[in-house]
Amino acid sequence: MHRILVIHGPNLNLLGTRQPEIYGTSGLAEIDAALDKVAREKHAEIRSVQSNSEGVIIDALHDARSWADGVIINAGAYTHYSHAIADAVAAVNLPAVEVHLSNIYAREEWRRHSLLAPVVKGSICGLGWRGYVLAAQALLELLDDR
Repeated sequence: MHRILVIHGPNLNLLGTRQPEIYGTSGLAEIDAALDKVAREKHAEIRSVQSNSEGVIIDALHDARSWADGVIINAGAYTHYSHAIADAVAAVNLPAVEVHLSNIYAREEWRRHSLLAPVVKGSICGLGWRGYVLAAQALLELLDDR
């Protein structure tokens, strides 16, 4: 059975009410429920963490070394400026997929660069909550191929 850590970064606890025209109307609980459904179908385990704190995200990544097979991460705005989170993703040496609800390449200039891109297997953006589901499916297939 594969085990995956899902990290929801800053402000994602406000999903469903935060700028729904950009981030959609699905809340974090609905996204986690969709991920749990994928996990059950694939006989996998998914543990989700949401934090607005860079240090908590890094600690969750470090802890994942002892139990997880892979990571799905939406680091929110930290994607664009947290070298520390990018270093932590690289350091734990677990296959990771980056997710963004909105299309970061169609938004402000500062959002168009991801510090995580060089240290993840792939990135999914612009597909709303479905991006998390696609990331889970892809990551589980990558883990099966190992």
